[in-house]
Amino acid sequence: MSEPNINEIEEYAYKLLELARDTIIVRYRFFDVALSRIKLVSKPGLKGFCCDGSTLYYDALYLIRRYADEDNIAVRLYMHILFHCIFSHQYNVKKLDRDYWNLAADIAVENIIFELDFVAALLPQDAEEKKILDILRRDIPKLTADRIYKYFMVQGLSDDAKKNYAEIFKIDNHDNWINDDKEEKIIITKEEWEKIARRIKTDIKTFSKHKNTSEALEDNIDDTLKIRYNYREILEHFMIMGEEIKLSDEEFDYIYYTYGLNKYGNMPLIEPLEYKEEKKIKEFVIVLDTSASCQGEMIKKFIRRTYDILKNTENYFNEVNIHIIQCDASVQSDTVIRNEDDFERFIKSGKIMGHGNTDFRPAFSYVDELIKDKYFDNLKGLIYFTDGYGLFPEKAPDYDVIFAFLYEDKYRPKIPGWAMQVVMEDELNEY
Repeated sequence: MSEPNINEIEEYAYKLLELARDTIIVRYRFFDVALSRIKLVSKPGLKGFCCDGSTLYYDALYLIRRYADEDNIAVRLYMHILFHCIFSHQYNVKKLDRDYWNLAADIAVENIIFELDFVAALLPQDAEEKKILDILRRDIPKLTADRIYKYFMVQGLSDDAKKNYAEIFKIDNHDNWINDDKEEKIIITKEEWEKIARRIKTDIKTFSKHKNTSEALEDNIDDTLKIRYNYREILEHFMIMGEEIKLSDEEFDYIYYTYGLNKYGNMPLIEPLEYKEEKKIKEFVIVLDTSASCQGEMIKKFIRRTYDILKNTENYFNEVNIHIIQCDASVQSDTVIRNEDDFERFIKSGKIMGHGNTDFRPAFSYVDELIKDKYFDNLKGLIYFTDGYGLFPEKAPDYDVIFAFLYEDKYRPKIPGWAMQVVMEDELNEY
């Protein structure tokens, strides 16, 4: 019998992947849209597989050879790269430690495949994976890529362990994952994949009424869809226009100025404006939940983080009106910050007061009274640092509100629709 030619190999490999895709859709209907967005492109000589978020590149000959020993490899491959895409693992990896991120992402998606217990995706390596996953789960209750990555960055891995883990969990290579400077080449953006992830999250609730799904799958989707924020951007919600004693480059014409000096000696035709309008932070409120459930150390980290952003980026006026209010079931104190010295003084010697139950309403009532009594000229917003377990106001205030939670908690009461929320755990732990 003659050996199959390259065209036959290409055709067979393509049909194998198509069959794998259909097999997944039959079992997990909610992956249909996600799978339809991934194109298949044969790349001879690749000696493996890779996906950039829109295209699965595969070496047909390599796939057929692996299929001879592992008849579930096509399904496993498809599910592996599918989860990378849904969780946006391949985007903006420039600032990360690539070895640890590659490993964390592979472990996260393989853990989901393992939990799904999909017979058509099982491989001989699964027994070894289970042993490692059981060990990691002791220290990382939720095996998402972000959490695994941070654990590796803090704890480290020996070279032997890193190599061993990579060999066991690797299905595809990540050489073409997207860096920041390649954004313009992206066919399917991170935002599009996040939109698909939201749809999957919704569909899972319907699906899970009839069949078991992976808790790890839902954890990873939640981790992907949580608000990805920069705390600087949070503070920008509270910026206002104001005048600073500073040369206004936008409104100053150097041509007329220098012409006057040259023509008439020491007399410019126009004088530079001595002020300019800039968007900076002037007034906002920080409320600290000082109930017994909130730790004083994290509260101080939150204040220090806020202060450092303001101080280091010149995002605030020389004279500000920032109120730091401590509240448990009632308002315990109100410290007014006017300048850098006030901030430094509060950080060094300010005492955490309270430790009772939690009620958010007194702080909002207190701020409303301050507004009524003209303690603010133009209050833009309020940041409430809390664990989230308290009574919320029924009525929306006239200013923006952000609840800054220390950690993720699916049992936390739902916040009102008029408020925004962010999770500070990762930022404060690294700070």
